[in-house]
Amino acid sequence: MRALLVVNPSATTTSARTRDVLVHALASDLKLEVATTEYRGHARDLARRAAEDGNTGLVVALGGDGTVNEVVNGLLHGGPDPEGLPRLAVVPGGSTNVFARALGLPNDVVEATGALLDALRQGTERTVGLGLAGGTPGTADEGVPARWFTFCAGFGFDAGVVGRVEQQRERGKRSTHALYVRQVMRQFVGEPNRRHGTITLERPGEDPLENLVMSIICNTAPWSYLGNRPLYASPQASFDTALDVLGFTKLSTAAAGRHLAQLMRSTPERGPHGKHAVSLHDQTAFTLHSQVPLPFQMDGDHLGLRTSVTFTGVRRALRVIV
Repeated sequence: MRALLVVNPSATTTSARTRDVLVHALASDLKLEVATTEYRGHARDLARRAAEDGNTGLVVALGGDGTVNEVVNGLLHGGPDPEGLPRLAVVPGGSTNVFARALGLPNDVVEATGALLDALRQGTERTVGLGLAGGTPGTADEGVPARWFTFCAGFGFDAGVVGRVEQQRERGKRSTHALYVRQVMRQFVGEPNRRHGTITLERPGEDPLENLVMSIICNTAPWSYLGNRPLYASPQASFDTALDVLGFTKLSTAAAGRHLAQLMRSTPERGPHGKHAVSLHDQTAFTLHSQVPLPFQMDGDHLGLRTSVTFTGVRRALRVIV
């Protein structure tokens, strides 16, 4: 099989030596081309060319969730076609690697490479659903192009945290879980809308849900990890269904502390809940509107401020080697 390996040289947990071992291992089973990303969006461009050339059967992403997101968006530039597009494989190289771990892959480059080679030899794969988010017609954001996400999106508070982390990384800080915890506290202290929500969720044929302070959209569970601890914002979310939503109508100190404790104790059976929590399961289409511009993120990538985002859950969007 002809395959393209897309390598992010800045991946948090890989070294040049590790990448050389990976390339050697994959080249023993595949007709392998290796491409190293050189700029933001390069992984998307590389994957798009592989999808369009008609000769590449597999694209392997070596990097974190951001690299995987770019590769997925490149593969699906022309829309989902599980039978006609190259398969995707992931080798985790970032600090959290939510998508790879949600697929059941080891959170280690060498072990994940071994699992990938076994899957290729045995011919095992699965088809996964994905989320699509874009501008809402008739709003100031209607011109924003649609973009795919693999495991989560966020509108409001959590996206603000992601933006703060990116600012720290641009200043030379390493992406660690301690860095995320510090930015959560700073975002909470500086959050102007945590007592009076500005977000309204609209769904076809349903009454709107108003006054949400923040919203987390999940395509799988867990939502994220703190070290090795999985965090389940929407435990029912799955690659086999559409999208799940968790929203909060209040983030006072007491409410935020309660929801944080629930998140830390969350399990595959139960996530955050209670009077100020709103949970929706298996949503195919919905829109989030905000009275004020709010930060927006997808797969841990901060995408700036938005006032409206329209979401679609697309089942069976892509084939993945696992």
